[in-house]
Amino acid sequence: MRHIAALGATLLAVAAALILFTLPIAGPSASPPPVPGASFFVISAPTVGLSIGQKAPEFTGVVDGRTVALTDLSGNPVRLSDLHGHPVWISFWASWCPPCQAETPVLRDLYHAHRAAGLALVAISVQETTVDDVRAYAQKYGLDFTIGFDATSAVFKTYQAYGLPTHYFLDGDGVIRAIHLGPLTTARGEAILAPLFAR
Repeated sequence: MRHIAALGATLLAVAAALILFTLPIAGPSASPPPVPGASFFVISAPTVGLSIGQKAPEFTGVVDGRTVALTDLSGNPVRLSDLHGHPVWISFWASWCPPCQAETPVLRDLYHAHRAAGLALVAISVQETTVDDVRAYAQKYGLDFTIGFDATSAVFKTYQAYGLPTHYFLDGDGVIRAIHLGPLTTARGEAILAPLFAR
């Protein structure tokens, strides 16, 4: 009986240690995991995705063997390389996505608060029906930041995202400094943005 009790205690200790050592390390660029459905609209198979410290890829993707580039709602090219030297916030979203809708005022207000300091916000809409639908949404809510229309989700796949909204925050050199899955609060957005302006 003593052996069984000792074995049980050992197993509990090992399980506790595993939980402790596999918890994510909190930090300025770590965000709590999203709640699928409630705060994160999963639209493809979950993937590990890009990592903090990696150079962000250009806004292109491959569809049927050909390279597709991101365009804005007027059909003009949107290139990450054109934003070099600026902190860049990339937000993958959709006008039909409830958590994206809920955070729309946060994106708009944070962009207005920091655009004079050089912040570039590129909101990339995915899985939309038409450009007109996205344009109508942007006009309704006064969104004056750059909106990319990722008609084929090619850029979404290049960034290895799998749900909406997904946010990447880059420094002026295009290096990913923070990733946030799910809708942002103003406080969390400010906490992520602050170090980008301090560089």
